[in-house]
Amino acid sequence: MAYSLTPPAEPAGPLAGRGILVTRPARQAGGFAEKIAALGGRPIIFPAIVILPPADPAPVARAHAVLAEYDYAIFVSANAVEYGVPDPRRWPPALIAFAPGPGTADALASVGINAIRIPTTTFDSEGLLDLPELAAATGKRIVIFRGEGGREYLGDALSALGARVDHVACYRRAKPESGAAGLNEAFREGRVDAVTITSSEGLDNLWALGDPAMRGAWRRCPTFVPHPHIAARAREIGLPVVETAASDAGLVAGLLEWAAAQPPTKN
Repeated sequence: MAYSLTPPAEPAGPLAGRGILVTRPARQAGGFAEKIAALGGRPIIFPAIVILPPADPAPVARAHAVLAEYDYAIFVSANAVEYGVPDPRRWPPALIAFAPGPGTADALASVGINAIRIPTTTFDSEGLLDLPELAAATGKRIVIFRGEGGREYLGDALSALGARVDHVACYRRAKPESGAAGLNEAFREGRVDAVTITSSEGLDNLWALGDPAMRGAWRRCPTFVPHPHIAARAREIGLPVVETAASDAGLVAGLLEWAAAQPPTKN
């Protein structure tokens, strides 16, 4: 069911009174929702993807046992960090960790992994491949911690460069099994003024849960996305898209710019 953080008694701030749908997986939604609430907004939390442990934990355990044999470890998301990082005391001192963006890097740092490389161009697989260490990965042994059925592009590109790549599925994604009624009601009652989406899969899950009235209301709300791939998918559906920088700060900046251009809300 969609739920909101308790808003201020008298909403104040640049997002005052704006209902912002937060669709991150549950464990990552809270911090972003708090930022919206601190700016006066009304976060409405509805995780569009449910993150679960892998059906078979053995591959993760095997990878942890041989981590010292790898040169690089890539974590594709904060979820990969949550489910794929070993006890930091077992982290090999020479092993370099890679993250596709600051959110994943922060997740690594929070569990004590500090030798982290992140892209300087774009926060995605393409950006990772631009890093000097990965661009010259010939002969390197690399482990990629990701979700089940994850994108093959990064591993294939590294293999083509001559690296030895192992994939470890450390979590799985699932569609929400409940809450559609609350989500549809929030849109139908006009409580959603803007939507934030951080993955194409989450976008598709959310769209599939919507009834015709919800979809019509969503098409009248701006949808803020941090990556061109998600933006392209949203436009295919017919949503008004605002593409932002690939970070929480980018999403917040986009929301603030949008809110400043809107007429005041009626509280």
